[in-house]
Amino acid sequence: MSLLDPLEELRSRLGLPEPLPLDPMPLFAQWFDEAVRKKAEPNPNAMILATATREARPSARVVLCKSVDVVGGSIVFFTNYESRKGQELLDNPQVATVFHWDHAERQARVEGRVERASDAESDEYFRSRALLSRLGAWASHQSQPLAARGDLVSQIRETMRRFGVGLHHLAMPSMAPEIPRPPHWGGFRVMIESLELWQGGSGRLHDRARWTRVGPGWNATRLNP
Repeated sequence: MSLLDPLEELRSRLGLPEPLPLDPMPLFAQWFDEAVRKKAEPNPNAMILATATREARPSARVVLCKSVDVVGGSIVFFTNYESRKGQELLDNPQVATVFHWDHAERQARVEGRVERASDAESDEYFRSRALLSRLGAWASHQSQPLAARGDLVSQIRETMRRFGVGLHHLAMPSMAPEIPRPPHWGGFRVMIESLELWQGGSGRLHDRARWTRVGPGWNATRLNP
């Protein structure tokens, strides 16, 4: 038996197509959909979002990706525009995100530029949120100092009074009055400029490739792991 046989077997088990697809978005969406469908992890749509100030001071946190647009080459998440990340995104729209699906040994890295989602898109998603989450979007002054946990509860109670929401509505949210989306809350769309897909392999011989935007298309490059 040739000593190269085990390595030839590795070649046949590469996780990324050979040759690489011209457009990475269908494969990225496939990975994302598989992770959501299998629910092997508590939050399969979680991603680390890195932002930076105008002075290039970085910060990162975990947010939830709510949609992947294959045709437009973008992803969408929602947040408070007045939060730290919201302010940094408005000051410096360049971002990076990382998805890690440990159960599948897969990772996706996105770099791009954000723009606000449309009001209609933000309204639609806001209506789908849990009642307490909608109340919290009004009550929480995200990223601002909070003297005590009890103060947040008081802010929630005040918001409930403002919109005519009673305690019984928390048990029967479908009966609650409509709560409009706050003007300071909504979506951001990341227009993807670079996408890297990573599939884990034996002996750390991973399969890795990066696509970068070139006009309306993409330039694909396979990378050493």
